[in-house]
Amino acid sequence: MESFSLAPVPEIVFGHGRLAELPGRIAGLAGAGAGVMIVADPAMTASGVAARLMKLLADAGHAASFYDGFRGEPKYSDIDRAAGLARDARAKAVIGLGGGTALDTAKMVAACAVSGLDAQSYQFCEAALPADPLPLIAVPTTAGTGAEVTRTCIFTNKEGQKVWAWGSELKPVLALLDPELTVGVPAAVTAATGLDALVHAIEACTNRNRHHANDLYCHQAIRLISGALEQAVTVPGDLEARGALLLGSCYAGIGIDNCGTALAHNISHAMAELAPVPHGRATGLAMLATIDWVKDGNPGAFAKVAEAMGGQGNVAAAFDDLVRRSHIKVNFAGDGLDLARPELLAERMASAAHAPMRRNTMRDVSDADLLSLAKCVYGLA
Repeated sequence: MESFSLAPVPEIVFGHGRLAELPGRIAGLAGAGAGVMIVADPAMTASGVAARLMKLLADAGHAASFYDGFRGEPKYSDIDRAAGLARDARAKAVIGLGGGTALDTAKMVAACAVSGLDAQSYQFCEAALPADPLPLIAVPTTAGTGAEVTRTCIFTNKEGQKVWAWGSELKPVLALLDPELTVGVPAAVTAATGLDALVHAIEACTNRNRHHANDLYCHQAIRLISGALEQAVTVPGDLEARGALLLGSCYAGIGIDNCGTALAHNISHAMAELAPVPHGRATGLAMLATIDWVKDGNPGAFAKVAEAMGGQGNVAAAFDDLVRRSHIKVNFAGDGLDLARPELLAERMASAAHAPMRRNTMRDVSDADLLSLAKCVYGLA
């Protein structure tokens, strides 16, 4: 049998209405009446979910500081502001409430609030993370990033470059999955984040690091997401479909925490440096454009992906079918990219910041391949 290692998985709490358990969990982690820092997606403020959480905490005697000032994907400036608020309030725990931006921001806030360093100090592991970050509870409200179970944080630095921090210190201690919190997610966001999660699972079980133990999470994630995505997009109030996506996203997060991502993420991270294309859509479409090429690097693993998707052995066709049924916009027209210059994307794909994802791709990716693949991405229709 092959050798492998699996990283520890945070405690996972799943079920309808389980947001109500948070005050008790905070008391158990940080003490009765402990102060809390909430990092919330602005959509959670607009929907009233953040106010509901604040009341739950207040009724249990927990004073809560609050930050929802970010827009788009995680930025160093938002992390630094929120960490400063947490320090000023002497918070003893952090709650991340929202999509990947809120959760990744909360991860770094839990570290920076303790260390006093700014977020950029930790890019590419340039500084050691604090050994005792504030305990972090992650409450995902979109089914996409799987950030609630990973030890990675992606954010934009002062130069506008998409960078990463990594370490077990960034992993939440608890992932609370409540499908009711995802019902209000717009159809386009549901589609994009669902495809992002699906790509996580596909890449983690087909790349150079994959192993059979991690495949258990990835293949189940693929089954759950493939079976529920169209229903969740077209019938947003279907809690069974919402729950399947949320759990699938979590399992896919475990997958990438153990085995990482590959070419589709190389492309979407490179694209983010050229235009503000939403990550989930960029990743899903990058996989759509390249899966027929990448699959030749590991045909056996991709055949298992096709099986998990319910396909007949043609993984590219199965993925294409699901993308089309998700009703996502299948091109990059109007996204701010210069589609006549794919070489700009290829140049970014070749950068050192994105090299790990390129290397992790099972099929060798030459410099010439980068340009041809960028052309495929820009030529989607």
